[in-house]
Amino acid sequence: MELLGYTISSKLPLINYDKQLIVNTINPHSYCVAKSDATFREALLGSDFLLPDGIGIVLAARILKKKRILKIAGYDLFVSLMKQLNESSGTAFFLGAAPNTLSLIKNRASKEYPNVKIECYSPPYKSFFNHIDNSEMFSEVNKVSPDVLFVGMTAPKQEKWVFENRDNLNARVICSIGAVFDFYAGTVKRPSKFWIGLGLEWLPRFLKEPRRLAKRNLISTPKFLFELVKAKFLKI
Repeated sequence: MELLGYTISSKLPLINYDKQLIVNTINPHSYCVAKSDATFREALLGSDFLLPDGIGIVLAARILKKKRILKIAGYDLFVSLMKQLNESSGTAFFLGAAPNTLSLIKNRASKEYPNVKIECYSPPYKSFFNHIDNSEMFSEVNKVSPDVLFVGMTAPKQEKWVFENRDNLNARVICSIGAVFDFYAGTVKRPSKFWIGLGLEWLPRFLKEPRRLAKRNLISTPKFLFELVKAKFLKI
């Protein structure tokens, strides 16, 4: 796994398609969830690339490792990969979300990335997939054998599903990007560049959906900062 591998002066590198790669992101909330969810923790640690999608992770790298790194959101990863696929006339598969969301994604992407072949599948909306569900998803993905498989089932479900099923998926790069599906489809508005530039992308989202994001911002963030203080000053 390559963790926090990009310095403040670097850009996302070209992805090597010679072998299957799992790319995930981590933020303070997912770090805290992984502390109590062993499978999720194993899935994140099993990533080939784990990108810092949170200003708290950037802060931790600077304080603990004296490394200045860039925050790389799932949306940044998505755009970078789609540009690469457009240049190489590659194939992208979107697995997750509702059929209407996938239709919006496909329509927009066909205009912005005309050289990319795009396929989609909307799995059943449920907490756990059974054998039949999984077989259907494997079949849909493997009929295409995409260069990039984007998975959008919300965390930690998506990361754990990929971790447990990667050997059944004929895709060269698999990325769990959650909310990016809704952002790109336009069903959820992403915060403006102003908030993103300040490292406060989370704030407008929290103000719009305080109940849904309360645990993430009011519980996980303080826990993460406490962990950071312990690691820095108490060496725990």
